[in-house]
Amino acid sequence: MHVPDGFIDAPVSAVTGVAAAGAVAVSLRGARRELGGTSRSSAAESGGELTAPLAGLVAAFIFAVQMLNFPVAAGTSGHLLGGALAAILVGPHTGILCVSVVLLMQGILFADGGLTALGVNITDMAIVTTVVAYAVFRGLVKVLPRTRRSVTAASFVAALLSVPAAALAFTLLYAIGGTTDIALGKVATAMVGVHVLIGVGEAAITALTVGAVIAVRPDLVYGARGLQQKLKLRVNGELVDVPEAEPAPVAARSHRKLWITGLVTSLVLAGVVSFYASSNPDGLEKVAADKGIDKKAEEHANADSPLADYGVKDIEDARLSGGLAGVIGVGVTVVAGSTVFWAVRRRRTNDTSPAGTGV
Repeated sequence: MHVPDGFIDAPVSAVTGVAAAGAVAVSLRGARRELGGTSRSSAAESGGELTAPLAGLVAAFIFAVQMLNFPVAAGTSGHLLGGALAAILVGPHTGILCVSVVLLMQGILFADGGLTALGVNITDMAIVTTVVAYAVFRGLVKVLPRTRRSVTAASFVAALLSVPAAALAFTLLYAIGGTTDIALGKVATAMVGVHVLIGVGEAAITALTVGAVIAVRPDLVYGARGLQQKLKLRVNGELVDVPEAEPAPVAARSHRKLWITGLVTSLVLAGVVSFYASSNPDGLEKVAADKGIDKKAEEHANADSPLADYGVKDIEDARLSGGLAGVIGVGVTVVAGSTVFWAVRRRRTNDTSPAGTGV
C-alpha cells in the first residue's frame, strides 16, 4: 500500500508530513517507557532491556516479509503492513517507529513509496495500522481468558482489522487531496474490498509470528505483559494476593539465540523466498490502475537508485539481484532500527539515573 508521488496533492501531503513527524516525536517519548519498562521495578526494567534489541529486529523482519507479496485475488497481491505485529511484540509507540524506519529505508534506498508521500505512508501504514490494531488487541485480551492462545487469537483479529482501516484512511486522504477526479464511493469500495482479503494474510502472518515468539519467550511479547493471573490464598476467611516472586534470570544466550534466529530468518525470507513472491500489483496499485487514480503519478525521485525496485543495478541475474537487494535491505534496516532504539533506550536510562532525576 505504498503511496507514490502524485496520488495526493502537495498541501495534503505536507499536512500529513507534519502530522507524521508529530506522531513520531510522540512515539519517541512513548518508546522510552516501552523500551525501559513501564515502571522502575526491576521486573519492568528487565523487560525493557530485552525489548530494546528486539525492536530493531522487528523492523528488519517487517522489511523482509513486506517483500513477500502473496496472491489474494485475480491479478492482485498483498503484503504485510506490519503495524499490528510491531505493536504487539514491542509496544504501540515502538511499533510506529519500527514501521516508520522500514518506510524510510524503502523510500530512500528502494524507490518504494514516494518521498513527498512519506508523510502519507507513515500516517497510513505506520500510525493507523498500529493504533487500530493495538486498540483492538487490548480490548480483546481484557475479555478473553488470560492465556497465550488468547494473545495469539487477539493478534489475528487485530491484524485483520488494521488493514481495511488503513484502506479507509487512504480513501479519506484521497477524498481530501486526490489529484484525479474519481467517484469516492468507487475508490472506497475497491480499496476496502481488496484489503479485507489482504487483511486475512496479514492476520495469519501476525498470529503465526506472535504465537512462535510467545511459545519460546513470552517475556519478549509486549502485549502479553501482565496477563498472568495472580495466585490467591485464603487468610482468615478472605482471599488475598500471593506476593509475586522475583522473576528468574534469563540467560543472555537464550536472548541472543532468538535474535540470531530472527535475523537469519529475515535474511532467508528477503534473500531467497522473496524470489517466489507474487509479481501481481498489490491492492493499491491494482485499484489505482483500474480506477484511474494513477493518472498523475510521478516518477520516484530515487528511481535511478542502485537498489530501485528491489534489485541491484548492473546484476543481470534476477534471482541474485533481488536476493542481494533483500539482504542489503534487511542489514540496513536492522542497523538503522537498532541504532534508533539503542539511542532511545539509552536516553531512558539517563533520564531515570540518579543524576538525571536530581536524586
